[in-house]
Amino acid sequence: MSLAANDRRIDYVEFLVRDLARSRAFYGAAFGWTFTEYGPAYLAFNDGRLDGGFELGEPRPGGPLVILYATDLEAVQVQVQAAGGVIAKPIFAFPGGRRFQFTDPDGYELGVWSEK
Repeated sequence: MSLAANDRRIDYVEFLVRDLARSRAFYGAAFGWTFTEYGPAYLAFNDGRLDGGFELGEPRPGGPLVILYATDLEAVQVQVQAAGGVIAKPIFAFPGGRRFQFTDPDGYELGVWSEK
């Protein structure tokens, strides 16, 4: 499936964790996930179908960060705001692309990313 086919669909899930090695050991042993390291503070995973990541930080209420994909990041940011979403983190670059994060009307935080 091309990335364009993922437009506006859930594409990635991130967990804030206190210990990357512990998370790798647990999810690898429990579910057989595979991992890719992106520096000392980030560990990506694949469960065989869905990609996600573990970021060093303090776990927060609300659970993992659900991330959607967009072919046109700026257009989706405008749509999110027009629909009543509040930008929590404006568009920023990261290894592999760019993304922004927003809160929905109930306060859930989500992200939207693009490789462009």
